[in-house]
Amino acid sequence: MDIGDWRLKIDEIDRKLVELLNERARAAQQIGLLKRDRQTPIYEPVREKEIFENVKHNNAGPLSDRVLVQLYERIVDVMRKLQWEQVEPAEKRGVAPHGTEMDAGADE
Repeated sequence: MDIGDWRLKIDEIDRKLVELLNERARAAQQIGLLKRDRQTPIYEPVREKEIFENVKHNNAGPLSDRVLVQLYERIVDVMRKLQWEQVEPAEKRGVAPHGTEMDAGADE
C-alpha cells in the first residue's frame, strides 16, 4: 500500500472511532441519569482505575500502556463531564442554555 492507501485506512478507522466514542458517550449519559436518580457521585475513582487497568490488560501494542492510559484519562474526563451535565442543568452551572464551556470560563 502507498501513503494514500494508508491515509484512506486511517480515515476509515477514525470514522469507526468516532462512532464508538459517541456510543460510549451515550452509555455514559445513561449512567449519569442513573447516578442523578440514585444521588450517587459522578466521580468514582475506583471505577476509573478499573477502566485504566482494563485498557492496559487489553493492550497488545504498539502503543505503550502509559500512552493508552493518558488517552483514556482524557476520554474518561470528557465522559465524566457529560455525566455531570446530566446531574447539574446548565443554568445551575452558570452556562446559558445554548452556551459553551468557554462561556462559563471553563479551562479548555
